[in-house]
Amino acid sequence: MSVETFHYDNKIVRNFAFATVFWGVVGMFFGVLIAFQLPLPGLNFGEHFSFGRLRPIHTNAAIFAFVGNAIFMGIYYSLQRLCKARMFSDKLSKIHFWGWQFIIVAAAVTLLFGYTTSKEYAELEWPIDIAITFIWVVFGINMFGTISVRREKHMYVAIWFYIATFIAVAVLHIFNSLALPVSFMKSYPIYAGVQDALVQWWYGHNAVAFFLTTPYLGLMYYYLPKIADRPVYSYRLSIIHFWSLVFIYIWAGPHHLLYSAVSPWAQTLGVIFSIMLIAPSWGGMLNGLLTLRGAWHTVAKNVELKFMVVAVTSYGMVTLEGPLMSFKSVNSLAHFTDWIVGHVHNGTLGWNGFLTFGIVYWLIPRIYNTKLYSPRLANAHFWIGTLGIVFYLVAMYFSGITQGLMWKELDPDGGLMHENFLSTVKQIIPMYYLRGIGGLLYITGVFLMVYNLFKTVKQGNLQADEEASAPALEQEKTKVKSTHRFLEGHLGLFFILSTLAIIAGGLIELVPGAMNEFISPTKPLVEKYSPLELEGRDIYIREGCNNCHSQMIRPFHNETLRYGAYSEAGDYVYDRPFLWGSKRTGPDLHRIGLRPRNEVWHYDHMVNPQKSSPGSVMPPYPWLATNKLDTSTTSKKIQVMRSLGVPYNYDDVRNAEENLQKEAQELSDILKKGKIDCAPDREMIALIAYLKKLGKRIKVKK
Repeated sequence: MSVETFHYDNKIVRNFAFATVFWGVVGMFFGVLIAFQLPLPGLNFGEHFSFGRLRPIHTNAAIFAFVGNAIFMGIYYSLQRLCKARMFSDKLSKIHFWGWQFIIVAAAVTLLFGYTTSKEYAELEWPIDIAITFIWVVFGINMFGTISVRREKHMYVAIWFYIATFIAVAVLHIFNSLALPVSFMKSYPIYAGVQDALVQWWYGHNAVAFFLTTPYLGLMYYYLPKIADRPVYSYRLSIIHFWSLVFIYIWAGPHHLLYSAVSPWAQTLGVIFSIMLIAPSWGGMLNGLLTLRGAWHTVAKNVELKFMVVAVTSYGMVTLEGPLMSFKSVNSLAHFTDWIVGHVHNGTLGWNGFLTFGIVYWLIPRIYNTKLYSPRLANAHFWIGTLGIVFYLVAMYFSGITQGLMWKELDPDGGLMHENFLSTVKQIIPMYYLRGIGGLLYITGVFLMVYNLFKTVKQGNLQADEEASAPALEQEKTKVKSTHRFLEGHLGLFFILSTLAIIAGGLIELVPGAMNEFISPTKPLVEKYSPLELEGRDIYIREGCNNCHSQMIRPFHNETLRYGAYSEAGDYVYDRPFLWGSKRTGPDLHRIGLRPRNEVWHYDHMVNPQKSSPGSVMPPYPWLATNKLDTSTTSKKIQVMRSLGVPYNYDDVRNAEENLQKEAQELSDILKKGKIDCAPDREMIALIAYLKKLGKRIKVKK
């Protein structure tokens, strides 16, 4: 048996590790800032640093910059050792690294300037989506190339999860990003209304599943046994965990749309598979924790394992809480509240954050051939970070449950106990301060880690090309008894079966939607947006108003009392993108045009919310009254919408700008009667036109 000598590429691992730490600090900084912007609107620093612009920057920095780089760091280190081979191509590794950093910077800049699709976790516009696709393919070629030249016959469980991650993210990203461009940084999705919502939350839920979960499960299966120096608890449980998880997860997306205008059968399907998810998720958690059975004395002395135990425990908590929140009775209370925010951050701070910290503390000293500078500082980081998570979760759980109960509370006569939505906001402001304190504690621990790692790197030397040796791969001559062991030796077959398991649920859920089975309007006739209203809607999206306001009234007595008639599928047939929202920091706006709010009120509310609504936490938007409305692409927008099926005619396209100016002048004249001088070519005029139209677009057949 010939033994071959080769070298692991630790330089690419180092690059992704440094990027992980850097972007982690950036993402968490913006997280702390927007946490305090809610109770302190004065921290909204102008047009480009308002909550609506910074919130998607925080989520993208946390998910795709911090977690994304951590995934690649962990995969590039572990894959080489599991395959006993250097990465397939050093050039592809470099393209992957620098391309991913370019995408992150492009995302931050464009979101700061308001270029957004408004879709949660998929806010980036079409040129960046294309760049993501290209870099993801580069990563895939490099990963599968490495697996194909491996010197180890059987693929270890971590590699299974890496493969599933690549397949699922590719499918999700491509189908959710399908759009028709209007200009270089503006597009409209090919899906509309209910269909768009279903596709987005098929993506949104599974982005959490296959970007924040499956790759981290792969990292858990490699690094936790490696650090503990113990074999994984159960190989058979690993098999059950993997195949059941990748098959079931993709079906659960509609549980984000319960009590919405989505077809009931799709909602029910999402609930059923969400509940089924408990079994494989907890199987994975137990497989991780039981790997440490009999070694808890080691955990007590090893800070990396402490981080990992809390991470795996957080994973277990989140994967139990998620299915429980998909029960309709629980969802009716929790949805749109801060409870959801707490649930999500339990996963990101505990599962993703702490697992990343454990890996980084273990990995950096090894590739620098030294010891961690200060285990004491690392322990301080662990306890401060844990305390930060506790503060955060307590604040959000109390806040969310309080919101849900107050929204539903009725007086003895069946009326709303808290008719003014603002009273429910004022009640939870102390919890927002507590959440901010939790975030400060968490990032303080991260700063300790940055210093600790800096000193560790300074005292060591990078082993850029670490020498290793292994026997050349030989084909098995004996019959393989285990079917799964056979699969592990055949990459192509494993890839095909994984793909089939992943896409099955998506096809069954989305194909009926693509055929417009349940989105065509029946009784109501829906008016299309005028050019001015369409421009106002795009401003609403640009400013991130959907981060705090929903446009989905659920069929609950308390919601119809507060907001008006519940929302139906036909209401949204021309909405690209849909704007149902996932959080109500402010009230629902789907029928706001029917409420007693005239043009002057809307103007005052946007310029100085605290004047029209004392105690409001909404930031001011005075620039809308001075910014000139850009109408250079108005005709193109109408033309694209017409191409997508909205019933505009050729005259609508040709006369779009003229019709816009006429409507804008009428609205400006109305404001003048209220002693407000706002020129007709200002952005404020367009936004008010859109808000006044909401709820008035439905005309019932006579």
